[in-house]
Amino acid sequence: MAGIGFELRKYLNDDSFTGTLKAYGFAGLISAGPWVLSIVGVMLIGLVALSQPAAGEGSLGGNGVKQFTTSVTWVMGTSLVLTGLLQLVFTRFVADRLYEQQDDIINANLFGAMALTTLVSTVAGLLLGFTVFAQSFAYEFLMLANFVTLCNIWIVVIFVAGLRRFKLILAAFAIGYSITILLSILLLPFGLNGLLAGLLVGHTVLLFMMVAVVLPEYPVTLGVRFDFLKPRLIFPALIAIGFLYNMGIWVDKLMFWLSPGTSEAIIGPLRSSLIYDLPIFLAYLSIIPGMAVFLLRIETDFAEAYEGFFDAVRGNATLQEIELLGNRMVTAVREGLFQIMRVQGVTVLILYLMGPSMIRWLGISEQYVHLYYINLVGVAAQVLMLAVLNVLFYLDKLRDALLLTATLFLSNAVLSWASLQLGPQYYGYGFGLSMTLSAFAGIVLLSREMDNIEFRTFMQSRPGAEATT
Repeated sequence: MAGIGFELRKYLNDDSFTGTLKAYGFAGLISAGPWVLSIVGVMLIGLVALSQPAAGEGSLGGNGVKQFTTSVTWVMGTSLVLTGLLQLVFTRFVADRLYEQQDDIINANLFGAMALTTLVSTVAGLLLGFTVFAQSFAYEFLMLANFVTLCNIWIVVIFVAGLRRFKLILAAFAIGYSITILLSILLLPFGLNGLLAGLLVGHTVLLFMMVAVVLPEYPVTLGVRFDFLKPRLIFPALIAIGFLYNMGIWVDKLMFWLSPGTSEAIIGPLRSSLIYDLPIFLAYLSIIPGMAVFLLRIETDFAEAYEGFFDAVRGNATLQEIELLGNRMVTAVREGLFQIMRVQGVTVLILYLMGPSMIRWLGISEQYVHLYYINLVGVAAQVLMLAVLNVLFYLDKLRDALLLTATLFLSNAVLSWASLQLGPQYYGYGFGLSMTLSAFAGIVLLSREMDNIEFRTFMQSRPGAEATT
């Protein structure tokens, strides 16, 4: 599903600096998606809220901004983990139906996936509301509504990489987050609930705009279908991979939030770790250049080479032609990974040099600048690991992908726990080391699979065989 990548590559074909800048700029914004843009939006809203003079009973101070950022962070993390159970399963379902030219059932199943997501996220949110929260009705309602909306966004965003109308998608992102920031500023007099309401309206607009972009791409059929839940179409490994990947990304944050020594209670049961959260979220902004390369080189160049190779295998190509196309696919993977390392390495170096100034500007003690440095390395390794994971999905090596995500989750949990026991000077090393370890483990697994790819392809009994073993 690399439609956007193929469209953006037209800019690269111009062989001009402007064309290259446009291609990587658009690719970075699209591949970063709502997750990174949400971080930017929330940080901007927080900064604006802090700069405003008190005006009314519900006005926010520093504590109110903390309550807002903490609430949104928890909503974002839990929504990603919950929808991770369905995201990859539904992605595989859509990809298989497109391959089978059954695109007439995709929209109906999208509605089904959104209905299921809405039901499960609403029930989960209500259970939490009745058991662990004791805040005002308005706050709990807005938190639930934001949670359900974000869960649906993570489902619809599956389609983004497969669409060629990237300018419409960028417009949806721009309008959605502009509305979020503008309304949050206008609703500042209403305090925390005003900010959450602004966020809800912006995300709702973004969700409906994304759905409006997706629907015309496939035959419009009325009704709701749940074909993606048929047992024969479900790959259990994908459910586990989606959950383990998202938990692997968030488990270190969760441990720092729940540890009394590194966090504080902010609102209700929600806790936050100032010394850990800001450095790592700043580091996540560095993901944009690497994700741009990921979209253009892995999601596009490799996807094209992959399609050529397997078309040759299924067709009447000679062994020599198949070997040539296999080598081309291996080269595309190698060059894509090397380019991610180069671009992300330069990004890390630049942001490393800017680190002390940024930390001082945000008012964080400079003794925690090392956290920012370590997280930069960890985020760079995460982009590399994501690229490897994506190639494993293309090759249908679900067992390897499951092993990789299990390594990510377990190593991040164990190493982050160890860093908490060792003290402040070791904070962040759990995340950084686990991401680096997982990236190297992924490269080893991928190298093994790409070695003699022609033989492995012919020996595989049927597509998806690994998923059922």
